[in-house]
Amino acid sequence: MDAMDRSRYEVVPITIDKEGKWSPGPILPEPGANTGIDVVFPALHGTFGEDGTVQGLLELADLPYVGAGVLSSSLSMDKELMKRVCRERGLPVVEYVTLLRTNLDSAEVCKRLDFPMFVKPANLGSSVGISKAHNCAELDAALQLAAQFDRKIIVERGISGKELECAVLGNDDPVASQPCEILPSREFYDYDDKYLLDLAQTELPAKIPPEKTEQLRRLAVECYRAVECSGMARVDFLLESASGQLYINEINTIPGFTSISMYPKMWEHSGLPMPKLIDKLINLALQRHAEKKATRFTR
Repeated sequence: MDAMDRSRYEVVPITIDKEGKWSPGPILPEPGANTGIDVVFPALHGTFGEDGTVQGLLELADLPYVGAGVLSSSLSMDKELMKRVCRERGLPVVEYVTLLRTNLDSAEVCKRLDFPMFVKPANLGSSVGISKAHNCAELDAALQLAAQFDRKIIVERGISGKELECAVLGNDDPVASQPCEILPSREFYDYDDKYLLDLAQTELPAKIPPEKTEQLRRLAVECYRAVECSGMARVDFLLESASGQLYINEINTIPGFTSISMYPKMWEHSGLPMPKLIDKLINLALQRHAEKKATRFTR
């Protein structure tokens, strides 16, 4: 909010606490019922914010909003379904196995993947519930932990290499920023490393060969299009050291906008400072809403 031009925008914060209480009051799912709101800029991460739930409410309220729509939000939130769509488009994703909470068969996983493995709740963000397993005992514990946060668990082959990120911006003609590299202070970029320790570092731009940079930016846009994203997203990659293979790891449809967040930093490095980025995102939201209004829904 501090980066918004107050001569152009009247900013009205609306918050939702962990119990679901809105302040100063809820957005109502009815066209015309939310006077004074011209456009909504969602800053809700993970469950109930990035999964299409709030986006559905805003569609019912007939309000323009920044970022992905209902389908893209829910699809991108589900790590397994996102990988399915990418794979169908011929985009590179790491080998994985999907399990349900009701059948955590670690023996089946061990038949299909080698250690180390990453175990994740399929629908969650900020590395919550994610573990790296090096053996069968750690795998069993990791599955139990992930199952606390989702009914569906995804287990991926561990990749040794670089963790890279790329910002994407746009509706029908998206463009990609210069990528950055995440340098974790721990074995991987977990929740503590992201939010508590303040020890992880970043490299912007990422120190990778120019041809890898261009390949990564192209794949970021292709992933964005594959899940029918709009507005903004951050696409995360793994670059395997041994093979030099780039893999799409995940796509985040509401990237962070804090002082340490890489989405605005990548765009600033690419020539688009935060105030101009916010202007662009709001304009994209209004354009998409205008296009929706031009669509007929009845005869």
